[in-house]
Amino acid sequence: METLNQTITKWVIDPAHSEIQFKVKHLMITTVTGSFTSYEADVETAGDDFATAKILVKINTSSVTTGSDQRDGHIKSPDFFDPEKYPVMTFKSTAIKKVDEKGSYEMAGDLTIKDITKPIRLAVEYSGKMKDPWGSMKAGFLISGKINRGNWNLSWNAALESGGVLVSDEVRIVCEVQLAKQA
Repeated sequence: METLNQTITKWVIDPAHSEIQFKVKHLMITTVTGSFTSYEADVETAGDDFATAKILVKINTSSVTTGSDQRDGHIKSPDFFDPEKYPVMTFKSTAIKKVDEKGSYEMAGDLTIKDITKPIRLAVEYSGKMKDPWGSMKAGFLISGKINRGNWNLSWNAALESGGVLVSDEVRIVCEVQLAKQA
């Protein structure tokens, strides 16, 4: 049972040691990976207990990159993220449940893209805590899940002659996150 006087610990994402990525099928035969290069996350925990975490992530939609300038331009158009109109997407946690004693959690939250907010669930694997050589406490996590991009009006597609579509509706989310404890 938590005490009312438990210390609130603040954490921030370390962007130099974190990755926020998504993966989609192209032509239904290969996977294309996209990344965001500009984001921030504020995390508050009761003490150092991540099961109590309150998380708010803000991602700059214009920072999307897939390794192809042409594809990136299309992803930044109104067909997809439209960063001129919707510069930020957010994720706000609503619940975190410990799945086992090995560091597995299930995190529920609200994902907002293009001013549309929908609940999602993500699997979280806690990698542990460690002090870096400069004395800062860090914590590592692998976060994964799947969403249907159409739920956020990211529904552009093209039908293929052979059947199927150019881009899968399913988007896999894969994040490697290192948090830094704030003094």
